[in-house]
Formats: sequence, structure tokens, C-alpha cells
Amino acid sequence: MSPLVSVVLPVRNGGRFLEKAVDSILSQTFHDLELLLIDDHSTDNAVSALDRSDPRLKVITSQGRGVVDASNQGFQLGHGEYVARMDADDISLPERIQSQLDYLNQNPEVSIAGCRVEIFSGTGIQGGLARYENWLNSVSEPEQVHQQIFIESPLPNPGLMFRQNALQRLGGYRNNQWPEDYDLLLRADAMGMQMGKPEPVLLRWREHENRLTHTDPLYQRKKFMQAKSNFLVHERLQGRSVIIWGAGPTGRLMFDLITAEGGKVKGFIEVHPRRIGGQKRGLPVWSMDKVDSLDDSLLLVAVGAAGARDEIASYLHEHNKLPGQDYLFVA
Repeated sequence: MSPLVSVVLPVRNGGRFLEKAVDSILSQTFHDLELLLIDDHSTDNAVSALDRSDPRLKVITSQGRGVVDASNQGFQLGHGEYVARMDADDISLPERIQSQLDYLNQNPEVSIAGCRVEIFSGTGIQGGLARYENWLNSVSEPEQVHQQIFIESPLPNPGLMFRQNALQRLGGYRNNQWPEDYDLLLRADAMGMQMGKPEPVLLRWREHENRLTHTDPLYQRKKFMQAKSNFLVHERLQGRSVIIWGAGPTGRLMFDLITAEGGKVKGFIEVHPRRIGGQKRGLPVWSMDKVDSLDDSLLLVAVGAAGARDEIASYLHEHNKLPGQDYLFVA
């Protein structure tokens, strides 16, 4: 008889973190699960050193190469009604699987459940990482995910749980020119799938210098921006033109990427007095008053400075602009 939940954990050279990651799944309060550990040709002894006395742990050698192939192999082998992801350097809190199952059962319209997280490291977190954690944990309702998915990936990859039928519709991860997990969530959003998170923090997400997001060029900032522009132009905009709030480096990069995808940009909005009235990329730079005459253009806010998002959202609210309908944050 198949377990209710299949947990897929791809690993290459998991080192000293792997044992805790595995134990955090096998010690869940929910027991009807299997842990499919897909070994992506590790050269350390972390996998061989694992205690395999729990029959729910199944160690499988990846037939391909890389995290996409390893994850997809795990997805194909998992027979659970639900499929969860886990990474080799993180820690799932004991109630994670049960809480996500309860959330999905209580919200039958939701296809993918994520986790609120605690980001941790040996040196502590502060500044940008602390702000990122706060943002991640504030985006929990499906409508919030839909409205804010172009800021960053709002559901951390190692904390995902899918309904099996949703995962089959998505076809797993893709080897693409941008991060596979963000690509998958953007595809889910484009297909109209709802995504959300239960209330408590359920995942301890480890920050360290050897994380794939720090070492693989695929996870550079420009790659995320390419994913955003592609899905904006071909899925979300549906032929609408855009005005970009922010004529700095991020706004100009967004212009370049959107136009490369065939999208139409009408101009920029700026608060910097020296930029207003001039041009960027051959287009006019307007003051904030332009928000009152957007016509049918969608406003893309490409300003990522600390605190700026809240200030701009407040301004747009005062001018009766609706998130998702009149504007989107893209930084």
C-alpha cells in the first residue's frame, strides 16, 4: 500500500547537514510517508553514512545529472497522493507534513502548499536576509501569492507540498535558462493554480556559502529577472502595455528584458527630480502624478530599496490603484 505522502530529497555531497535533514523528515509527527533520497552522484560519504534502519527511507541513485533530473526522478517514483520537497541542508520542523496536509484538506482549491520559514546560519541573519524572511512569511494567502509572485519566489522550494494531480499537470521541473523552482511556480500561477501557506513556521532554511543559489550562475539575479519578464509578457500582460516605476538599474533592466520578449513599454515613473522630464531608453520619464492617467497600461514597480515597497503601495492605494489589476511589484 502506497504512503499518503512522498517526500523527495535530491542530494549531491550533503556533508554534515544531510543527517539532520533526513532525521527531520523521519521524525515527523505524521508517519504515513516515504522519503525518497535521490543521490545525484555524490562523492562524499554523507549518504553511505546514513542510518537506513527506517524502511521509509529509500536511497536511489539519480539516472541523470543535476538537481532537476534528481528531483524529477523522485517525483516519478513517488506514489503518494501528496508529494513534498526537501533539501539536504534544511530542517523540517516536526509538525510540517501534518500542518501542510491539514491546510490542503481545509483549502481544496489550493494546489501547492508552502512553508513559513526561519532562515538561520552559523553567524545569524540580519539586514536583507531578515527583510526577505519577513516578506516570505507575510505572503501566505493565495491572492497574495498571485499578486506578489513577480517580486521573488514566494514559496521556498524545500518547503513545497503538491497535490499529486497538480504536479502531474506541471510535469515537474524544467532545465531552463533560469531557476527551476521559480519557473515551476510561475507556470503554476499561469495555469491558474492557487498556492498558499499554513500559519506556523514549518521549515528552518539554512543559509550558508555553499548553497546552490550562491554557487550556480543559474541563480544570478538577472536570471530571475529573465523569468519574470518572460512570464509577464507571455502570460500575465495579455497584450497590455506597461509603465515602469523606477528608471534606475532595475527598471532599465526590466525594460530591456520586457522589450526583448516583445512587450511594449510606454515610459517610466520616477521620484528623483533630476530624472523627471528627461528620457530613459528613449522614453519619457514622468513624475508620480502619472499614476492618475495610466489608461490601460499596467504599472510595474521596479524599486527594491528597503521600505520603498510599502511607501509606494500606500501611495497607490491613496490613488485608488489595485494590486494585480493596476500594478505589480517586480523587485
